[in-house]
Amino acid sequence: MIAVVYSGSKSAFWKISNEGKTIAECTMPGINPCFNDQKHILYLLNKNIVLINHAESIKKIYVFAAGASSVESQKDLAETLGQFFINSRIKVKDDLYGASIAACYDKKGIVGILGSGANCAYFDGKKPEHNNYGLGFILGDEGSANYLGRMLLKNFLEDKLPAELKKQFEERYNVDRPIILEKIYKKPNAQNYLSSFFDFYVDNRNHKYMEQLIDQAFEKYIKTYLVPTLAHHPNEEVHFVGSVAGTFQDRLRLTAEKHDINIISITKEPIYNLLDYYSN
Repeated sequence: MIAVVYSGSKSAFWKISNEGKTIAECTMPGINPCFNDQKHILYLLNKNIVLINHAESIKKIYVFAAGASSVESQKDLAETLGQFFINSRIKVKDDLYGASIAACYDKKGIVGILGSGANCAYFDGKKPEHNNYGLGFILGDEGSANYLGRMLLKNFLEDKLPAELKKQFEERYNVDRPIILEKIYKKPNAQNYLSSFFDFYVDNRNHKYMEQLIDQAFEKYIKTYLVPTLAHHPNEEVHFVGSVAGTFQDRLRLTAEKHDINIISITKEPIYNLLDYYSN
């Protein structure tokens, strides 16, 4: 029995397989080692009935987590999970490695992540090339769910939202300037708070103003991540992974086409491809 895990900062998706057949699955809060310590991760695991029921039977676990980019963080996360899954061999890589496998399997290509966070790298068929991206929600993550949330809140606070959107926003979230600033600057998990406004984009996806915000975010992503990566690896196929890319793939493709970039594939939920890859 094996388990495959793909985790952003907001959510971690688990699938458990036996002899190639999925027997259980669940979603839990993200297990980013940059933001979650051992105590918190074990607390989350011990609250999940699906994982409790299968913990002793799982023999191998493949984990791909945002924030697990260093050897030290991978080792620490594996040791933490090993305290819960006592019979498992655990392999930890970052989410970019998982996204690359999900998008390309063993083929070469450029892989972009647009989910709760953002990243991009050239994948040589074995591992992603080292880059200077992955700077998190304060210094990076352009185009991601938390970046979109930041754009929406900024427009709201600067009174730039159209009247109908402003009214809907106020009724839906019941927030004001002091509440928003406290959530971002004083409360923990600000990145998840910012990402929580992604649903507002989904529900208003056909509003012209929201389309403009989405396009601006994707334009920023492409100029920051994709264009420089393509400059070093011209003519490589481009793939995307993540909830934001999958939800707004029409806008993403249109923005990419303005730069003469053809997107080969967009995988909204990489966990399925990862399970297929490691089950077989």
